[in-house]
Amino acid sequence: MTALARPITTEELLAMPDDGKRRWIINGELREQEMETGEIGGRTMTIRNRFHSATMANVTGELYIWRTTRPTPRGNVVCGEAGVRLPGEPGATVGVDVAYVPPDVMVEQTADSTIVHGVPTLVVEILSPNDTVEQLDEMVATYQAVGVPLVWVVDPHDRTVTIYRPGDEPTLVNARQELTGGDVLPGFAVPVARLFE
Repeated sequence: MTALARPITTEELLAMPDDGKRRWIINGELREQEMETGEIGGRTMTIRNRFHSATMANVTGELYIWRTTRPTPRGNVVCGEAGVRLPGEPGATVGVDVAYVPPDVMVEQTADSTIVHGVPTLVVEILSPNDTVEQLDEMVATYQAVGVPLVWVVDPHDRTVTIYRPGDEPTLVNARQELTGGDVLPGFAVPVARLFE
């Protein structure tokens, strides 16, 4: 019988080199994905797909505008592979494209923490060409298992958003429709097409 490797910790993940790989932890297991890289000024850098980046900026902007209309205390919008340590053992530490972190989670963060510890209200994953269906399914299942009430999977190629809510079937909205936050993000509404401008 082969012994199982011990779970990897968030601290070990954060200590890994920045070598062009996207890394995250699911159920204590390390996941890795090669990222597109390029050479700029003699340095190798991770390069993001411009459609992915533009969509991330648009989603972040719409959430930021919505956030400013909320009563205080307000949560925070984080983006750009923001680190999130989800609760549970052996746990999950992920880099999310965009998230809205509620005020009760934000107040628990320390000045020394570089990642968010807790459950976001919303997680947005923006598809890249190298994402796999298996990776996506695992991420959504992980978010739902820890109680993230709303997950959006945004597809810049097809100009759609798939909405995941606990206990419901996924719902797809396209560029001719409106994306709302429902009772999770009250008052949030945006034409889907605007996310891809």
